[in-house]
Amino acid sequence: MMLDFDMGTRAGELRVQLRELIERELPERFPGAFTDDPADLAAAQRFCRVLAEQDLLCLSWPGEFGGAGASVWEQTVVREEMWAHHEPRGAQYMGVNWVGPIIMRHGTTEQQRRHLPPIAAGEVIWCQGFSEPEAGSDLASLRTYARRDGDGWLINGQKIWTSYATMAQWCFLLVRTTRVGEGSVTKKQQGLTVFLVPMDNPAITVRPLGTMMGPHHLNEVFFDDLRVTDADVLGDLDSGWSIVADVMAFERVGIARYARCERLLAAAPHALGPRWETLPGEVIARWVRMLTHCRRARLMAYRVVSLQASGRIAPGDAAAYRIAVTRLDQESAEVLMEIAAEVPDSPQAQWYRQEVEDHWRYSQAATVSSGSIEMQRILLSRALLAEAR
Repeated sequence: MMLDFDMGTRAGELRVQLRELIERELPERFPGAFTDDPADLAAAQRFCRVLAEQDLLCLSWPGEFGGAGASVWEQTVVREEMWAHHEPRGAQYMGVNWVGPIIMRHGTTEQQRRHLPPIAAGEVIWCQGFSEPEAGSDLASLRTYARRDGDGWLINGQKIWTSYATMAQWCFLLVRTTRVGEGSVTKKQQGLTVFLVPMDNPAITVRPLGTMMGPHHLNEVFFDDLRVTDADVLGDLDSGWSIVADVMAFERVGIARYARCERLLAAAPHALGPRWETLPGEVIARWVRMLTHCRRARLMAYRVVSLQASGRIAPGDAAAYRIAVTRLDQESAEVLMEIAAEVPDSPQAQWYRQEVEDHWRYSQAATVSSGSIEMQRILLSRALLAEAR
């Protein structure tokens, strides 16, 4: 397949515009939204509203849903610049990259009217209720169950590793509505349903989990007789697994960690100054290799973006990209930590060391979060075998 990754004449101007906004609208040396200081989350929320006011938050969304109708390549530029600069949108990237597009694809008209405008305006944060204590990579084994109760449903169960649950207003929740062996459900991937539920319901309890990545990243969420209705169902009842496949394809390419890696790698010689020339040749060689791997991950992401733009979901390509970018995350972090150890004592150089340490902490979970790397290899293998038949 021949692919044209020309982002158009607007791409360069857009990058400049976004960098100027970041410099002007965010505090100096912004540490990201996920710290112990509520002011950092507030700064991220303000920045999202600024992006929305300038039609930059959901740039490629259709105008009827609050977007600007721009190309997916322009949205890719936004994604790259945000991740390169410590993702100043905070948790909003989730709503922009996949919650909104999935609701466009599977939601009712009423769900679209209710949920898409607040996402496009930067006013709402979503979390994802997928993983459970006994169902992580094997997501289809989840036990959270919704049973019929009159004209609605009662949901009971537990989710874990739920990022942003302490700050989110809505949850994209996957539960079982028909058990295996009941009716026509013969496989665990059947009988699953997605519900869109508000997080302020008193039947929901959130318990933060401590992590070296800082607050907000990991939480337990408990559902005790959470009442929902058929209007809260996304897509068809018992057909949630097909929606999950779409979610994974959008989610995995939406996290442009390669842009973050590339920016930190490119900044290394400047941070070290004259000390850069004294680094061992082996470290320099690994640094060059990581820059090459950044470009490889970028091109793999562009392939998936191109396929999605044509209306196709490519689980195999998304899995291949995810494998490449998570390995890049961890391998580049190791090289960067060795380089950062040589950083001089100037304030600017010390800030670089802090950025590298933050990147290293995040990278440790990279091959587990959003589906373990082993599961990505299984998905890729299945896709390749299907093509070979």
